[in-house]
Amino acid sequence: MLFLLLPLLAALFPGGDSDVGLEEPVSLHAMWTSSFNNHSWVHVGSGWLGELQTHRWNSSSGTVIYLYPWSRGNFSNKELVDVERLFQLYFNEHRDFYIYELMFKDPFDLQMAAGCDLHSGKGFMHVAIGGYDFLSFKNETWSPSPEGGRRAQKACEILNLNEAYKHRVHKLLTDTCPRFALGLLDAGKAHLQQQVKPEAWLSSGPSPGPGHLLLVCHVSGFYPKPVWVMWMRGEQEQLGTQRGDILPNADGTWYLRATLDVAAGEAAGLACRVKHSSLGGQDLVLYWAPQKSLGWIFLAVIVALALLTGLGFWFMKHWSHCEAPCSALPLRMDPGTQVSSVPMNTA
Repeated sequence: MLFLLLPLLAALFPGGDSDVGLEEPVSLHAMWTSSFNNHSWVHVGSGWLGELQTHRWNSSSGTVIYLYPWSRGNFSNKELVDVERLFQLYFNEHRDFYIYELMFKDPFDLQMAAGCDLHSGKGFMHVAIGGYDFLSFKNETWSPSPEGGRRAQKACEILNLNEAYKHRVHKLLTDTCPRFALGLLDAGKAHLQQQVKPEAWLSSGPSPGPGHLLLVCHVSGFYPKPVWVMWMRGEQEQLGTQRGDILPNADGTWYLRATLDVAAGEAAGLACRVKHSSLGGQDLVLYWAPQKSLGWIFLAVIVALALLTGLGFWFMKHWSHCEAPCSALPLRMDPGTQVSSVPMNTA
């Protein structure tokens, strides 16, 4: 299986600049929470290819919702139905196991994560109760977590006696999962290989202290997720750069901000550099420009308004003084024009 999988991974995620290459091993994994409250179960589940959600569990119908046209991979309808039945069987078995065998009381939450790493081909399953590690499955063996205490030890003792169940889980994680992942990568190749260029802009954040500036570099709208952002002075990386979490935008692209705390007099000459696979090796470089004081901006606006107001008053005053005398001025006549006198009645 792996000799078929690795060439496809290399085609989908080609190497390049190590700073912007694939940051984490790609995995196909499912995550779900089963909540037992008021004597009934509610299951919430999702499926992920790396950082991309590809599936959702419909708890009312007990079926999988495929979030993309290619989310079915290359599995037949029968194979997909079989996988759904495995999940349903798992829910039913665990419902009885945790309540009747381990005597967990209402209410409690059961969190599970299971999947396979596409580079190593290894499968994994982790179970937590109420947010604390409880047990895990690896190499066809259930192992208790120290936080799980005596209950976790008892659970693993019981589960390890069920050879058929262990074999089913092992096959699901090491055979079904990689095969389905391979089909997803192939079917979703066009979507997974899309490239969206980032937009970047600079701002200042809240002052970290007297005489200091917090420079902020915003990078948004990029896809895929791996990105490299650093404050620079020339070609020298500023090791004080602090990068936040890469957060999702509503359109499926990503957002990141990188900050740098510097003395106000040392901000000139700094720049934010962004590397991303969509840029074709042409980095984005944004240079920090000292921001003009708002006080000077307000003063310039006030002076301009004062000048405009004074000019307006001058025009109004000049027009009012000129209006009456200008109307009484004699008309200028061309030479040769005859003016006839009209006798006036003085009576």
